[in-house]
Amino acid sequence: MIRVSSFIDGFNLYHALKRLNGPHLLWVDLRRLSQAQLANRSQTLTEVYYFSAFANWLPAEKARHKEYVAALEWAGVTTVMGHFKNKDRSCPVCHHKWQGHEEKETDVNIALYLLNEAYKDTYDTALVLSRDSDLKPAISMVRKEFPRKQVVVVAPPHLGHSVDLLNVASAKKKITRKQIEASLLPGVILDRDGEVIATRPAKYAP
Repeated sequence: MIRVSSFIDGFNLYHALKRLNGPHLLWVDLRRLSQAQLANRSQTLTEVYYFSAFANWLPAEKARHKEYVAALEWAGVTTVMGHFKNKDRSCPVCHHKWQGHEEKETDVNIALYLLNEAYKDTYDTALVLSRDSDLKPAISMVRKEFPRKQVVVVAPPHLGHSVDLLNVASAKKKITRKQIEASLLPGVILDRDGEVIATRPAKYAP
């Protein structure tokens, strides 16, 4: 069997899903969605990695995100969380200043996991769901150091692929809305003792 691991840029996917005008689609099971990307029965999904960060300055969004992370972990997804860094910003025209936020570590974490898992030989094919061109060196290195391994870049729905990533990838795929609709998590997730692990936020209800 061909072992496949999935590496998912959380915010890349999140912003793409928001464009679909279906809030319920944000409650997607990333293991099932990754399973839908397998080419044939000769492939088997081994690991799914989700990379993101909590927006600590937005309590309501952070609460929804924490529910989602708990749901993903229940589904067998490995979550790798970075963080946001405060960043001073200003308008070049009116010179108004404010404090913004910049996501840190996600692209680095994806690159590190992609390379580390290649060296550990845990996959034969990697699915990289991201449009971040900063991942180009990592993908290029995997292809160079492990010529028998495939790296497939996966585009979110209604968005194109990164040309930089396509230039170094083995192949490409694209997620469809139909695949997302078929890969939604249960509204309430319970453990073996009947205790609630995660509940779909009301904002994400169908």
